[in-house]
Amino acid sequence: MYSYIKGIIDKVNYNSIDLDNNGVGYNVFVANPYLYQEGKEYKVYLYQVVKEDELSLYGFTNIEEKELFLKLISVKGVGPKLALPMLATGSINGIVDAINRENTLYLTKFPKIGEKVARQIILDLKGKVVSEESSNDTNSYEELIEVLKGLGYKDKDYKHILNKIDNSLDIESQIKEALKLLLK
Repeated sequence: MYSYIKGIIDKVNYNSIDLDNNGVGYNVFVANPYLYQEGKEYKVYLYQVVKEDELSLYGFTNIEEKELFLKLISVKGVGPKLALPMLATGSINGIVDAINRENTLYLTKFPKIGEKVARQIILDLKGKVVSEESSNDTNSYEELIEVLKGLGYKDKDYKHILNKIDNSLDIESQIKEALKLLLK
């Protein structure tokens, strides 16, 4: 099992990088290959998949990204080919927050993640994943809650709708969503 590899990027592909380490080229699948520049040296954290018909390396820019990937692929129905695009299109903190807040709307926006898989991810990982910034950003809905309180809504009025609002939206869009849900 590999932990990491340090080398020079030989080629950037659409879903992977070719990394040269002492004359040996490694093809590594990464979430966003365009973060890497050809000719520059990088340290890439690795996860190796060994199957009967496959030997693949998956690479990550940091340990936190790798740890989230490992937790995601531990969920039934989520393999490396589903977890990697999640890391490419979402922030680590956004994914962790969505899991811990049971925000299936956020999770189903990822490619090939449906309602059933999103619920399974939440069921298996809620409370088991913590983001680095979670201590700084304990509540991404704080501003929205303040606005709703300012409009006269009580905790009991809006608590049940928070997990239905995509926390990656800007505050104005969150307010519009919240008001639509509250007026139903």
